[in-house]
This record gives sequence, structure tokens and C-alpha cells, in this order.
Amino acid sequence: MSGNGLISSLRRLINPEERPRTPSPFEQLSQQMNDILGDGGILKEVVQPGEGPPIPQNASVLINYSAFLEYSNQPFETTTNLKYPRMMKLGRDVTLCGLELGLLTMQKGEFSRFLFQPQYAYGELGCPPIIPAAAVVLYEVQILDFLDSGQVDDFIALSPEEQNTVPLSTLLEVVNTVRSFGNRCFNQSRYDNAKDRYKQALMVLGNRETQCDAEKERIKTALLPLYLNLSLTELRLESPHKALKYGNKALEIDSTNTKALFRCGQAYLELHEYESAQGCLITAQAKKPFDSDINNLLRKVAICYKDSLDKKKEMCSKMFRDLRGK
Repeated sequence: MSGNGLISSLRRLINPEERPRTPSPFEQLSQQMNDILGDGGILKEVVQPGEGPPIPQNASVLINYSAFLEYSNQPFETTTNLKYPRMMKLGRDVTLCGLELGLLTMQKGEFSRFLFQPQYAYGELGCPPIIPAAAVVLYEVQILDFLDSGQVDDFIALSPEEQNTVPLSTLLEVVNTVRSFGNRCFNQSRYDNAKDRYKQALMVLGNRETQCDAEKERIKTALLPLYLNLSLTELRLESPHKALKYGNKALEIDSTNTKALFRCGQAYLELHEYESAQGCLITAQAKKPFDSDINNLLRKVAICYKDSLDKKKEMCSKMFRDLRGK
């Protein structure tokens, strides 16, 4: 046996083709990955597990990703340098077949690596000059968040009559998803987009023909955060009159809601209606006496109110002086 082994080693030295080939980086990586389709076209390695259900079809996803060619340390495409990665809808914005199929296997918070064969990536022709022909590509993907926008699309496509036959629980899920879209826009300072989403959710709730008191109460509960969101958004858009309108609508649902009182106080301050601002904030302070935001705004209102009264007194004094002079 040892003689045969020695002869084999000598043959490999003489004939380079018989020498054992060192696996390429992607080949080495593939050995620790799972074949998610069974045809070897998409291999996956979970680096950090996520939680919750997998991403549904037609969802909208918020992801960070970097894409690499073999033997390259720098990605040819990445979103990690973006402060606000854009939310992409499956079936429309995600154009790489393998990436879309891979995303459907992931959960929120998950970080995974994928190896895509050419048929699931850029094909036999590649994408010159960046992607060579028949290239295998590596994608590192992290799921930041996702929203089941497919459910929203299906609901919006229904006629008003059909929407009223949908269970209230489904309607409220749709509203919550649309509001989540609005929150995402708001957090990215896209206030006009956020406003559109919140108003869309209001319209969906407003179109519902309620059948009983219990259903009306659940719809009121869903309306309250939307009015609060719209009030804050209008303040960011420097529209205090509209902010006050939505704040008051929230107070119609819950007259002691401290967020609504605070929003109205902010709006009244912007409108220079200091007594009304004080009234709202004092009521809010009674509910939350140690809330720093309420107390700080109340002090600001008091200072502005005093300055306003001082200016009025000074103006009146000047008018009287002018009259005496005449």
C-alpha cells in the first residue's frame, strides 16, 4: 500500500493535472451552506437567526445587502452606506430572481449569505462591464423590517361593497400595515409621504359601514393613533391649524389623552394662542405631572405669554403717550 501511495505522489509531481486542486473561495463557502431549492442554484448560510414568520410573498422589505464577485473584497453593489435604505416590494423592486427567492426564506432580524448560480443571478451573459459572463455571486443580506403589503394591495383592489364584507380583524391589520408605512416615512423625515399613508388609513376606516357598538369602539381605537400621527406630521409640515384639527379629533375620542393635549398645546403655541396652549398643557400636566416634555413646553408657553403681554402693555403705553402729546 505504501509503495502504491509513493508512486501516486510521484505521478502527481510529474503530471500537474493529477495534483489535488485547492477549492476556490466560493467552493469552500458552499460546503457550509444549505441548498434551499434542491437544484444547487441557491445556497444559503444563516449567520444570525431572525425571529417571527418568514417574509410573505408580495411583501415590502427593508434590507441591507452587499453583493460580491469571487476573489473580490469590495462589493459591486451595497446599501450599507445609505442612511435610509428604501423599502422594496417583492415582485416589483427586487429584480434579481435568486435574491427574491432567498428573501422568502428569511425572518425579521436575520442576517444570511447566499450564493447564486448564474441562472438565479445575471445569467450566462452577465452584466458587462461589472458582472462577467456566467458569474456566481455572493449576497450578504440583513432583514431590517418587512410589511405585508400584499394584503394591503388585495384589500385596496376590492370594491367598497366587498371591503365591507371583509372581517374587521383583517381591516384593522390592513390599517396597521398602512400606518406602519407612514411611520417608516415619518422616521425618514418624508412627512408628505407619511401624511398620505395616514390619510389612506383614515379613508379605509371611514369607508367601513359599522354594524354594532362593539365594532364602532374598535374603529375609534384604531382612529386615535392615526389622528395623533397626523397632528404631529402637520406640526412637522408647519401647518398648526391642521395639527390642531387632528389633535381635537383625537380628544373627541379620548378627552384626557395626554399626547393629544400636548399636540394641541404645540399647535396653539405656533398660532400664538397662549391661553389655549396653557389650558391644554395644564390638563396634560395634571395627568402626567413629571413629564419633562409637558413641563418644558409649559414653561416655554409661559415665557412667550409674558413676552406677548409685555409687548401689548408697551404698545398701549406708547399709544397713550402719543395721545397726550397730541
